[in-house]
Amino acid sequence: MVINKPAGISFHDGSGQKGLVSILRKQYQIDLWPVHRLDKITSGLIIFAKNKIATTQMGLLFEQKQIAKTYLALSDKKPKKKQGLIKGDMQKSRSGSWILTRTFDNPAQTRFYSKSISSGIRLFVVRPKTGKTHQIRVALKSLGSPILGDTRYSGTKSDRAYLHAFQLEFEWKKQSLKIECFPTSGELFLNACGSDLSNPDISDLVQKF
Repeated sequence: MVINKPAGISFHDGSGQKGLVSILRKQYQIDLWPVHRLDKITSGLIIFAKNKIATTQMGLLFEQKQIAKTYLALSDKKPKKKQGLIKGDMQKSRSGSWILTRTFDNPAQTRFYSKSISSGIRLFVVRPKTGKTHQIRVALKSLGSPILGDTRYSGTKSDRAYLHAFQLEFEWKKQSLKIECFPTSGELFLNACGSDLSNPDISDLVQKF
């Protein structure tokens, strides 16, 4: 099962609030097994398996980097470079946040392309090659373009954090799958994607990248 996670919902239960896993299990009245996760601030596509065998199989696809993930992000800060690869080890700071270091022992790798879409707002198409905690958030901060609304990583305060898991590509049971889901919340995302919540220009940009 692939669902569109809303922004602002934690993955697991905590602080008296039901997490995404509990909400889905109650809604569909079936056991669902998470095979990857998204941060609380992040919206978009996330995969759940319906049994243990599928969980193991999906886990292997992630481990072998056979699932391509593409994210959309917005920033109101101009990046040091417009496209390329961000690479470096990630280290936890005293505040509990993560920072990118100049070492490469077990580096996070994030490929990106960016484009100005309106005055002061830049769209980032991001493809993480690894799956580190807060990887995209830290990578864009290191560029000088923290994600709009991601105040933990110096982003300008906004109506939401503008990070969305837009596309998943993988092979399942000999079938090639490409799943896309445009953002459904956030005024700037909706403006960028159009009133019908989809924009062929963005899809074309993702494919070219």
